[in-house]
Amino acid sequence: MTKPFTLQPLVDLSHHKNESATRKLGELNQRQLAEQRKLETLLQFRKDYQEKFLVASRNGMDTVGIGNFQNFLNRLDEAVAQQRSVIEQAMRSVQAGREALNQAQRSMKSFDTLAERHAETVRQQARKSEQKVQDEQAGQFAARNSQPDE
Repeated sequence: MTKPFTLQPLVDLSHHKNESATRKLGELNQRQLAEQRKLETLLQFRKDYQEKFLVASRNGMDTVGIGNFQNFLNRLDEAVAQQRSVIEQAMRSVQAGREALNQAQRSMKSFDTLAERHAETVRQQARKSEQKVQDEQAGQFAARNSQPDE
């Protein structure tokens, strides 16, 4: 009877952690892309609003209207800066997720190597045991055949 691999729970746990880290990295990448799309939308909106402002100012606009346009453009600039900050944080999260995945993969690979070594040891023991049985049977057969017939 062969001994079970005592570290099998750790092998299973390392596989689970690897799957979890892979899923988490995918989610972080999706979040970063969503935040990038928000920034692009803000930048496009700011560009469109600035064009409206230029057209309106060419057509003549009072100082209150100019002030309102400029205030809104300033708020858009603040939103763009804030969104860039959000994207930087998302990028840091993605990097941390990559590092966590790399660590989980290294750990999983280490435990898989230990499990494979254990399996190879078990196979070698089984081969030796089989060979021992065959040698004993061959010895018994030879002993029976070498005895003089009575």
